[in-house]
Amino acid sequence: MHSLFYVLFHPLNTLNLWLEDDPNASIVDVLYLFTTFSAFGIWLVFDRYQKAVNSAMPFHHPAPEAADPNWDSRVIPNANLRSHLQMPDLLPLQFGGGGREYITCFDPANNLHLTSALADDARSIEAKIKRAKNAQVKWCETSFGERRRVMRSLLKWLVENQELCARIACRDSGKTMIDAALGEILSTCSKLEWLINHGERALRTETRYSNLMMSYKKSQVIYEPKGVVAAIVSWNYPLHNAWSPIVASIFAGNAIVLKASEHVIWSTEWFVGAIHKCLEVLGYDADIVQTVCCWPDQAEALTKSPLIKHITFIGSEEIGRKVAMAATEHLTPVTLELGGKDPAIILPDTDLQKWSSIWMRGIFQNSGQNCIGIERLIVHSKQYDELFDILTERVAKLRFGSVLAPTREGYINTVDCGSMISNDRFNVLEELVFQAQEDGARVDIGGKELLHTSCQGKSFFQATVVGDAKPNSRIAQVELFAPIALLIRYDDIDDAITIANGTRYGLGASVFGPHQDLCIEVAKELHCGMVSVNDFGVYYLNQDLPFGGTKSSGYGRFGGSEGLRSLTNPKAIVTDRWPSFVQTTIPKVLDYPIRSLVRSWDFIHGLTMLLYADGYRARFNGLLQLTKARR
Repeated sequence: MHSLFYVLFHPLNTLNLWLEDDPNASIVDVLYLFTTFSAFGIWLVFDRYQKAVNSAMPFHHPAPEAADPNWDSRVIPNANLRSHLQMPDLLPLQFGGGGREYITCFDPANNLHLTSALADDARSIEAKIKRAKNAQVKWCETSFGERRRVMRSLLKWLVENQELCARIACRDSGKTMIDAALGEILSTCSKLEWLINHGERALRTETRYSNLMMSYKKSQVIYEPKGVVAAIVSWNYPLHNAWSPIVASIFAGNAIVLKASEHVIWSTEWFVGAIHKCLEVLGYDADIVQTVCCWPDQAEALTKSPLIKHITFIGSEEIGRKVAMAATEHLTPVTLELGGKDPAIILPDTDLQKWSSIWMRGIFQNSGQNCIGIERLIVHSKQYDELFDILTERVAKLRFGSVLAPTREGYINTVDCGSMISNDRFNVLEELVFQAQEDGARVDIGGKELLHTSCQGKSFFQATVVGDAKPNSRIAQVELFAPIALLIRYDDIDDAITIANGTRYGLGASVFGPHQDLCIEVAKELHCGMVSVNDFGVYYLNQDLPFGGTKSSGYGRFGGSEGLRSLTNPKAIVTDRWPSFVQTTIPKVLDYPIRSLVRSWDFIHGLTMLLYADGYRARFNGLLQLTKARR
């Protein structure tokens, strides 16, 4: 023992490496130093190797010219996705007809022409699916470590290029830089981080519990890639809605065909191009990620394809139902994230000033175009007037505009809300607000299209506060997806819960109050997929949680282990725990041909009693019956 402590704690400065004239000198001194430096050298080599094979790989993806705030282009009067039909000179110079359709891409805040994208037809969609299928054969053989390196490389690139990505999202969707930072950058970084840290844990082989009868067996579940999956996503967050299903799908070993919204195909193709560049730099086939740009009438080439093994859909209830019906052609499983009418219940005695900023962000984030945005504020009658005044005062100060409109001070205009994606729904929104007023609602501010004085886009809608809305009124029942705050009174908590559950939707919800225990009790009574207590939408920033809804808000989940596993084929495998000692044999009394029906039944009856009877006496009797039947 003395020698052990001597080796471990002997100071290096007293080592006698030459063993000269020292009665205490020992070969241990030399071995100590040699072992220490050898171990350090091995660690350095191993550490360098790990960094070489696992660290993020830098790559370059050139920025588009339109990302520059000083970029200028042709202004399209009354811009829409088919503007090229009225203005043929918007088409590319190499346009040669041939029956192919195009999609006009433009900045909705400024009506600046971005490009005219060639729309995929059924033939080109089928070709992309086949390319993805061929590339997936090799990709599915990659290890989790190799896939993690792809995620690390994408995360590193995104963090380093977050401002550029935000500007591109703003250019194509009209949102603000802050909206992009919160909804595009942070959420996507959270997704990538979760996959890096926990993705393998969700997909690694699991050993499952067994019972007494199967105690000699080992039961496992493996999660195999499905093959080629599809994602059909909405336009409100072009970066995140593209990257999120892509990174989850390829981490699970699949290839993916992404059908981007025709509203944001310009930015989506650039964002997906970054993933292609990353895969190529790391030596993988970029064909595992395909982008489809098409009009809705061509989408069935994707949703009805026998090569597609799973579909994730993010969008409206109307289109989601069509996708689900088309998927029945080959019984393709579907995850649907559809509309929502998310309530925020404000319990009595809540500090309204304290939480007003959360409600403002929950309602007006991304100009209200947020699938988990707060669509209804359900407030106690005693606090209704105070809340209405607070919101009306704050909403009146909101500034609308484009962060990419050049100014003398620089490109970042001090604006709170950007444009909406288009003005297609403005007539419906105005009619809903007008009808609510006719039914007795109070509207002191907003409710109409905003004719902007400095931005040439026609897609701005006024920030609106609708008070005293009736719970069953149309404006309180349909998804608005607009910068509209809707206030509904209640008199007791049970009434508030009834109002919150009183729509066809069930995506997310919030509960605010001074007592967390009561908030949790209320949260458990809500018919929805996710609830934040004294907060808004934070369940999405924790990517370990499943995301999805109930009722007409869809079914299935993405996010968390549940979402990642939905992109795989869970396969149960049962093996012998001790194959050399015990394996399954058929008792003679049960072997074909059955010799005696009575004895075989007694055997099964006794076995069932032994394993599952209530009480030891009954089980012992079962053992006796089993033994007797085997004779």
